Amino acid sequence: MHITEDVKRAAQVAAAVVGQMPANTVGLVSGTGLGGIGAALENRREAATADLPGFPRTTAPGHAGRLAAGEIAGRPVLLLSGRLHLYEGHSPRDVAFGVRLLAGLGIRTLVLTNAAGALDPHFAAGGLMRITDHINLTGKNPLAGPNDDGAGPRFPDMSRAYSPRLGAIADAAALSLGLRLERGVYAGVLGPSLETPAETRMLRRLGADAVGMSTVTEVIAARHMGLDVLAISCLTNVNLPDCMAETTLEDVLATARRAEGDLARLLAAVVPAC
Repeated sequence: MHITEDVKRAAQVAAAVVGQMPANTVGLVSGTGLGGIGAALENRREAATADLPGFPRTTAPGHAGRLAAGEIAGRPVLLLSGRLHLYEGHSPRDVAFGVRLLAGLGIRTLVLTNAAGALDPHFAAGGLMRITDHINLTGKNPLAGPNDDGAGPRFPDMSRAYSPRLGAIADAAALSLGLRLERGVYAGVLGPSLETPAETRMLRRLGADAVGMSTVTEVIAARHMGLDVLAISCLTNVNLPDCMAETTLEDVLATARRAEGDLARLLAAVVPAC
């Protein structure tokens, strides 16, 4: 069965649980260790993604595998807590399934969050970065293969993959809250191994300011469908190639959870204004 048919079936089952969502619903995807941002949802209804037909099973730590509906400051929101990653062995089309499901439920605005390693030495662990552009180093693309002309064009434009309008809203919200919001380029890599010092130097020379193992596949699929995209990284560590510190998943999760409060405050201000 073609994946778009799977998405339609999953959307029908999800809609029976979360209800029909209004046209101004914002889609939100939480990154590793950031699932707690859903605590701000009012009138919450949710379903396990494992109960949605065709939705691939997530195995990544820090991803709950839940689809929740609710409101943030009166704005309807669909929150996907439990994204898929290429390093789990999923195909690019499977990784894009969650974003396509949100689109199938009617969203036109997508806010992505992730945990990332900072490459810019001026950034701080626990800080936030708005993604202004990305470099796809995974070697994969969710649009490879036959194109679904009903979803989007064969060759979608990526010159403004991240919405300048949404970026301006996020910058203004961070300023009003007194939060430091860095801006930079995100390098998406396959993973799951972390970067060597030499790879870190290479990424910096390519122009990347942060690196992670998610997001780019979802953004490509989102732009293919014409969604407006905002993406925020939680910087869980700083990669300094000349004095590289060892990093563990536990360290990443701990830092993400410490930064979760600032991210939740930012999203609470951004989402109603999207």
